[in-house]
Amino acid sequence: MILYKYKKESSGRHGEFILRPVADVYIRSSSGVWIEFHPYIDSGADVTLIPLSLGKLIGLSLETQKIEQIGGIRGSVPVIYQQSLLRIGNVEIVTRVAWALTEEVPPLLGRADVFDRFDVTFRQHEGIIIFEKLTTWV
Repeated sequence: MILYKYKKESSGRHGEFILRPVADVYIRSSSGVWIEFHPYIDSGADVTLIPLSLGKLIGLSLETQKIEQIGGIRGSVPVIYQQSLLRIGNVEIVTRVAWALTEEVPPLLGRADVFDRFDVTFRQHEGIIIFEKLTTWV
């Protein structure tokens, strides 16, 4: 079992705060180095989303890549889909990642591939999120 706590952040309104579900996740760079990042755990996101700078940091390249548009609550964003290796706790997962070609998106841990490997329980009233590794997956 992997346990994460909700993170207290500014709500954008003067002096108000909100608790958001955030994970400690590692993504493997093209050189083999693990880079830690802290995406929102987003059960409404189809795929994991990383901003432009994180994609560059792990060695992704714009050359010969197909740019697509994905939509969300903020409208559409240009992305390049990649396969990346993520580590959540001690579990490594090859997952589809949408690399946003902008910094104007937060990192998101989406459902594809990740939620196939874990039962994810949001206990908002306790301020925790529980990832339980599945023994079998699709």
